[in-house]
Amino acid sequence: MCSCGPPAVGQTAAVSAIVWIAAVSLLVWLWLLCCQGFFWRTDVRLPPRGTPADWPDVGVVVPARDEAAVLPASLPSLLAQDYPGRAEVFLVDDGSSDGTGELARELARRHGGLPLTVCSPGEPPAGWTGKLWAVRHGIDLARARGPEYLLLTDADIAHAPDSLRELVAAARAGGFDLVSQMARLRVESRWERLVVPAFVYFFAQLYPFRRVGRRGARTAAAAGGCVLLRTEAAQRARVPDAVRHAVIDDVALARAVKRSGGHIWLGLADKVDSVRPYPGLRELWRMVSRSAYAQLRHSPLLLAGTVPGLALVYLAPPLAVAAGLVLGLPAAAVCGALAWLVMAGTYAPMLRYYRLPLWPAPLLPFTAALYLLMTVDSAVQHHRGRGAAWKGRTYTRPDPLPDEG
Repeated sequence: MCSCGPPAVGQTAAVSAIVWIAAVSLLVWLWLLCCQGFFWRTDVRLPPRGTPADWPDVGVVVPARDEAAVLPASLPSLLAQDYPGRAEVFLVDDGSSDGTGELARELARRHGGLPLTVCSPGEPPAGWTGKLWAVRHGIDLARARGPEYLLLTDADIAHAPDSLRELVAAARAGGFDLVSQMARLRVESRWERLVVPAFVYFFAQLYPFRRVGRRGARTAAAAGGCVLLRTEAAQRARVPDAVRHAVIDDVALARAVKRSGGHIWLGLADKVDSVRPYPGLRELWRMVSRSAYAQLRHSPLLLAGTVPGLALVYLAPPLAVAAGLVLGLPAAAVCGALAWLVMAGTYAPMLRYYRLPLWPAPLLPFTAALYLLMTVDSAVQHHRGRGAAWKGRTYTRPDPLPDEG
């Protein structure tokens, strides 16, 4: 004889929790879709630009450490810039052990083009990350030539022949003190196709490009691979000295410029590409974990909020669908499926930007789980005293500087 009765109180509570989690996740995704600066759109490209009445001088600063593998694919593109004004390239060899400096000189002799100066700043003093110390050295050399603009670009970035010309024209036309383009990263290996577009997607979610370019908005960010900076604005913001300790130096630089009254712009690039390969998960893991915990200001409290937050936003929808189907909870399954659909739909434009098929869009929860683990690993490495790393150097966060805040 069947003795069925009402479900236990604990079972009812668990069922209600699943439904509520799925519903909250859906609400979060609807808010992200409509209220987070339309971060998912990929149409923020260089603003309208004409032909300036005159072409200002530009100093191009390239910090480089052990970059011999990528320089042959990147440096010639800088030297070959079709720029109507005067431009000069300053490559700062930050203690390379692979002959980066000599290779740069050989490439200049072989390809010609813009004048190239190769120099070395020596070891960075206390309180400086190596990259920013190299940038400071390059900026000092460039300023001696009196340029109106500085182009800060990484050693792995290849530029189309008219890249510098279009950057300067956009800065002049829009009155921008800083114009930055998020370089199109390489997506050739299987892991690159899975992880790299999500990296840019998450960055845009944190720093919606439309808000970055809006006067009065607090959001400020830049992409370090390609930053055109007005020299006067750099001096006013005390760049790079004001951000000398920063691991996420591009965002810190943009904040310093915006706080000092500068007008900044950030968007996706059409003619600026990274040639650095990330063939396997290990290389991508290292790239993300290098600065993930710094993004959380090395705060255990922020980490404790970020982990469940990422789980709610990215992992809950597919889990709610599975739980709804297994446990017979149609409300949970429907809410989870709708949240998953919105998530995949917002990711699709980024996949199109990277000229990839759309089938990886539903896999974003899996990719987000990888990023969650990378963030936790970044925190573990920091608390083990290893700190953030750049090209073999590790840095621990110093005490706050007087100008922080």
